[in-house]
Amino acid sequence: MLFVVTGPSGCGKSTILAQLVKDVRSISFSVSHTTRPRRPSEAEGRQYYFVSETEFKRMIKKDMFLEWAEVHGHCYGTSKREIAARVKEGDVILDVDVQGARSIRTLRKDATFVFVLPPRAADLRKRLLDRGEDDNASIRRRLNNAKREIREASSFDYVIVNDRLNRAVLELEAIVLAARCRAESQAAKIRAVLRSFPAAKK
Repeated sequence: MLFVVTGPSGCGKSTILAQLVKDVRSISFSVSHTTRPRRPSEAEGRQYYFVSETEFKRMIKKDMFLEWAEVHGHCYGTSKREIAARVKEGDVILDVDVQGARSIRTLRKDATFVFVLPPRAADLRKRLLDRGEDDNASIRRRLNNAKREIREASSFDYVIVNDRLNRAVLELEAIVLAARCRAESQAAKIRAVLRSFPAAKK
């Protein structure tokens, strides 16, 4: 199964996903590609694959992305190869921007889409300031974009308000477990149980 998690920059979705992957079996995080500079707290191949604009454009030309978008002046994309490799291990969860989620929705109707909200605009601004990785102009741009992005939250399958991290993680875990129990997700098990019954006597 494919899970797509999005929300405005600074809403805490990456922290929620990191905990989810630790707590829930058979689910892995798909690492996206980006042209933005690596932050001090990030590692290559863990949060993102950091590539040049030239390399990113080459990947677009070769149709290597499931989706890609330009956000806050930098490009982000989900590699088809990355998704294919992760699917072999089990369920896959994506951390993408709202544009990316919108693109994936047109391609993968079977995916589950989750929007993470900050409690209030003031909390979002504080989180962006506290992480100390953006200048004032960048923070203003991210807050302006956040208001526009949040208007799309009602079109998602689920919405999580990240006012308390532990609760937000539990809510996302509940979404994953519930999706795994959908009838269409359990089709193979249903067939296996039916095969276990003796054949009807004529």
